[in-house]
Parts: sequence; C-alpha cells; structure tokens
Amino acid sequence: MPSVSESPVRIKFWGTRGSIAVPGPGTLRYGGNTACVELRADGEIIVLDAGSGIRPLGIALQKEFQSRPIKLSLLITHAHWDHIQGLPFFKPAYDSNNEIRIFGFDGTGATLRDILAEPMRAPFFPITMRELSARMMINKLSDMKFSLGKVQVHAALVNHPGVCAGYRIFTSAGSVAFLPDYEPYEFFLHALRGNRLSSEQRKEIATDEQAGLVRFLHGSDILILDGQYTDEEHKNHIGWGHSSISSAVSLALEAEIQTLMLFHHDPHHDDEKVDAMLESARKLAARSGKPLKVEAAQEGAEILLEAKVAVA
Repeated sequence: MPSVSESPVRIKFWGTRGSIAVPGPGTLRYGGNTACVELRADGEIIVLDAGSGIRPLGIALQKEFQSRPIKLSLLITHAHWDHIQGLPFFKPAYDSNNEIRIFGFDGTGATLRDILAEPMRAPFFPITMRELSARMMINKLSDMKFSLGKVQVHAALVNHPGVCAGYRIFTSAGSVAFLPDYEPYEFFLHALRGNRLSSEQRKEIATDEQAGLVRFLHGSDILILDGQYTDEEHKNHIGWGHSSISSAVSLALEAEIQTLMLFHHDPHHDDEKVDAMLESARKLAARSGKPLKVEAAQEGAEILLEAKVAVA
C-alpha cells in the first residue's frame, strides 16, 4: 500500500529584509536580516539566497547536526549584496565534513564563481573562498529545470536590474515559489526607453513576459514575493526592480496562488509599517473574492506543508 511522505515539508525564514540588514527595536517581529529561506523537503535541505540570515541558519544547522555531516543545496537568485553577503559567515562552509552545492546563473560580465568569490577577496575580507573547508560545488545554471534528489526545481528570469532568477520548487507536499526581487513587467518599459523599439513593441514584450511569469507561478501553494513598497513609494522607485503591495497581490491573484508571503521588507519600514502594508494587501485580496491568503514573512517563522498525494 502506498504511504505518504514521513515528514511534512518545512519552510523557515531566516532573513526577510531587503537591501541592508536593519536589526533593532523597530524590526523585532518581521526581522532585520537580509534574504535567506530554508526549505526541508523530501530528504533535501535547500537554502534560498545567502543574505545575512544565513549566518544564524548556519549556527542552527551546526547545533542540530553536531558531528554529523551536513549536505545542502544553496540556490542564489542574483548577486546583489543583500542576497550573498552572509556566505562568508556561514559556519558549515568551514567544516570539511560538509557538502554545499551552490546553484545560480552567471551575472552581467561575471561568472557565478567570480561573483561568489569577489566579497572574500582582499581588501574586503581576510579569508578567501579557496580557504573554505567544506566541499563546495558551484553549479552554473543554463537549464531552467533541474532536480535536487526527489525535488524538482524550475527557474525563470525576472524583471530586476542585472541577471535575476526566481525559483519554483516542486515537493511531495506542493510547490513553493521564491521571487524575492521582482518588478512587474509593465515597468520593464522604463528600462527600454533608450532603444529603438516602438511603444507598441515595448508593450508587447512586457505583456508577453508578464504572461509567461504567470504561467510559471500558476497554482503555487506558496509564493514568497517581493512586496517592498507601498503604491505611493513605488511611484518614486520605478525601474529599481521591486514590487508594490497592489502589484504583488495582483500577480498572486492572476496566478491563482494559495498563500502569498510578502517578502524583502524595505529597510525603512518598521514592524508597524509592515503591519499596515499587510492589512492593505489583505483588503485587496478580500475585495477580489478569490481565496488568496496573505501573510508577511517573519524572521524565525515556520510553515509546514502536509503531503497531499501518496508516494509509492
């Protein structure tokens, strides 16, 4: 008789902030560390981005595994500092018993390996990446679909300055999508104004790209999505590569997401401000009449996904 997966899929937020870490009394509930999410699924430990939140994750993993080897996969969305700055402080990387597979795309004018090594070069850091003791395997992605054990991962390039990917991870308990940095493609036109495309051509490109993203996300159980700005703030930050609350909710509704997790909280927003933005997002979702649940990602919070289907 088939049985369900023995343990639920677990998501834990170790860093939810965007741009720069902002620890302090005003960010206690939603957290001050930059982007890092842990996903335990079907025997795999998958880490999404290596912002400053990866430092406390590393401490927790060492405490959990003690002398046992740690094997994990780290998916990097892009090379902006708030998504890689914690890697030099990730303690499991300094233990030769551990195996760390890093996946990501080459950047503009730089390889993934060079991108990860740069912050640890002199004069920025006293220890080079070559001195990390763990077995570090850097995998440059070219295919948009790959597997981590039994877990399938799909990638899509998104609208954000430079080369930036989003990931959708398919587990035995459902799928989780991670788009920490994203701006709606209607604002992609802002970056194309200097070329010779007509306004109609630019609009057609944006429409097609947005439709492709909706197809990529469609039906995800959980979408962890950039919700950095209020609608008013976004008007002054068009082309910066981040989403407003209304556009985040709109994308989730169009893609028929079950749960939207607002992420990449602005460093200028304290807990009360994030509370207000969450309330605004929930009102927009309720107004639609669709069953979309909206939450704001909190550092230290966990989400469990119970298996839906039997595993042979």
